[in-house]
Amino acid sequence: MPTFTDPARDAGEAYEALRGLAHATRTFESPADTYAVIGDLLGGLRSLRQVLDQLAAAHLNHQHHVTDECREYSGGAAEALAAADKLHQAGTLIDQADDRLSAAMTHSGRIVWNPQDRLVERWAGIVFLQGEDADRVLDLIDAKGVKACIDHLSQWDYGAETTDAAMVNGDVHDSAPVYAGDRQAETGDYAMTYNPHAGHVSLYRRHMIRAEDAIDPPAESHVPAPRSTPTRESATRRSAVREGGWFEHPGVAAVKQARGLSL
Repeated sequence: MPTFTDPARDAGEAYEALRGLAHATRTFESPADTYAVIGDLLGGLRSLRQVLDQLAAAHLNHQHHVTDECREYSGGAAEALAAADKLHQAGTLIDQADDRLSAAMTHSGRIVWNPQDRLVERWAGIVFLQGEDADRVLDLIDAKGVKACIDHLSQWDYGAETTDAAMVNGDVHDSAPVYAGDRQAETGDYAMTYNPHAGHVSLYRRHMIRAEDAIDPPAESHVPAPRSTPTRESATRRSAVREGGWFEHPGVAAVKQARGLSL
């Protein structure tokens, strides 16, 4: 606790308090607390400015009553004047720091740390192909490159309709899935994952959703099973793709059938 009467003791406590603050500010559990910390630092900086002036005054007031290490009064006076001058210069620099810290506090006060409309990135599945359907696309990659293939597959992206189908099918991911041996290429908002050896191709589109609608991933990451052996989900998808055309997402096919859009 400050004594308000013992400069040496209070200076020691101020030093320990700053050490503690330096340790505590390594992380902020609530970033909004930074505004209050800046405000307290600003108050402390102004007190420090006052302390520097008072230290300088103490040196000036006693300049004629001190000596240097050689017991010379003239030397002691010169050292006291030099110390006071440096303390005044430090005070001038504190004024500049005060201006910068005040500006930082103004900007920090304008921040909304937890906006309700914050968006997070997710990746919605557009199409998944394997077998002969994937082979044709892999041939297209060899012939014209990955960008041309992504542009081609993106023609089967029906926007919100495809996104809704991906949501229903659970085909929305924190990042575009990449399995062992897969290759990946991105163009704009699209990411294509393909594996010539396993014989599958997937296309995903970046989709932004509200942060409060996002579901946190499980604590333990799930290692997906190899795709070389089709699972029930894979078989269902492949069947739906063939029924709706080469690249049509199974969810989109179902929506189109319900709307009477399929042939």
